[in-house]
Amino acid sequence: MSSVPLRRNRDFVLLQGGQLLSSAGTQLTQIAYPLLVLALTHSAAKAGIVAFARALPLWLFALPAGLAADRFRRRRIMIAADVVRTAAVTALGVTVLLHHAAFWAIAVVAFVEGAGAALFGGAQLGVMRSVVPKPQLPAAMNVLTARIAIVRLAGPPLGGVLFGVTRALPFLADAGSYAASTASLLAMRTPFEEEREPESAPMLQSLVEGIRFLWSSPFLRTIVGIFTLSQIVFPGVSLAVVVIGRRQGLTSGEIGGLVAVFGVFLLLGAAIAPFVRRLLPTRVLIVLEFWTWAGCGLFLIWPSVYVLTATIIPTALAIPTTDSIVWPYQMSLTPDRLMGRATAAVTSLTGGTAALGPLIAGFLLANVSARATIGVFAAFGLAMAAWGTLSPAIRAAPKLEEI
Repeated sequence: MSSVPLRRNRDFVLLQGGQLLSSAGTQLTQIAYPLLVLALTHSAAKAGIVAFARALPLWLFALPAGLAADRFRRRRIMIAADVVRTAAVTALGVTVLLHHAAFWAIAVVAFVEGAGAALFGGAQLGVMRSVVPKPQLPAAMNVLTARIAIVRLAGPPLGGVLFGVTRALPFLADAGSYAASTASLLAMRTPFEEEREPESAPMLQSLVEGIRFLWSSPFLRTIVGIFTLSQIVFPGVSLAVVVIGRRQGLTSGEIGGLVAVFGVFLLLGAAIAPFVRRLLPTRVLIVLEFWTWAGCGLFLIWPSVYVLTATIIPTALAIPTTDSIVWPYQMSLTPDRLMGRATAAVTSLTGGTAALGPLIAGFLLANVSARATIGVFAAFGLAMAAWGTLSPAIRAAPKLEEI
């Protein structure tokens, strides 16, 4: 594979361009789904059901999607996922436009959209490795992180504006974004996978092979363990910002502004990540994000929601750098035939623990002080940082170009 700059890598640009539009569409409806359900039913519980219906398939189907990506043609899987989502969200947009949208139909479409995301996601990192040379994987992950930061920052407010114009508009725009993603996949020329022999192993054995591979590597086992457990921290602290902000008298708009601060600095972190990678050794870069969580301890001294928000800014700056190292390591160490299953295993583990963060934060905030709640999360983040720093597997990690 020739090492041209990423901006001149035709297939990488097509892939990221299509996914920029697709993920932007997803963020439009991230806010439009609950707004639609609330407008039709006036029920926060039903809005929560729809959000759950959209998120559940990402965990439920992650491992089967990874197996499919390793057994079948990734291009076909990704296009099928986009086509189905285009049809489903278009149908919902039309029913909303005609004032015939029913709650059950909204929940079904949300579930279908989540299932399509799981199927698409199982193949996506394998395709990234196919179109990007190994030395450029950290830079490619920077682009991906920046894309995510941009759409998370701009998508929900724009979705709210479009919903205000007409309720169907965010859904029709989302459907159009999936169609654009399909077109970008069709235009790509690079094969989406290496040549591989058909697998004859039983389904269950094949499903667990990705987990077995991750466990067999001391480095990957340690990284996945730390990242899986650390996923509890950010969702928990994010909920704490909302709850503590409300308790301290902030309006919904002010709380939304505090949450948006994280997205702004996440984008800035993606911009500075290449410089940070040149300054610090690999073993430091891997654990950089975890050490920043210790800063939440400042809230114990000055219990203001503004202080809490300020303490997570270093984390927002560090996440793109850590991700731009960790994911390329996993992509480089994993054989192509196991890429989907290994990625799906990580997604399943991290997705499951991420769901625990708000649950733990909510329980703590309801039963102990805000200081004690943040103290628990800060201590947990510090423990993850210490684990990573003292781990022999991480300290002995080879340079990416040596893999």
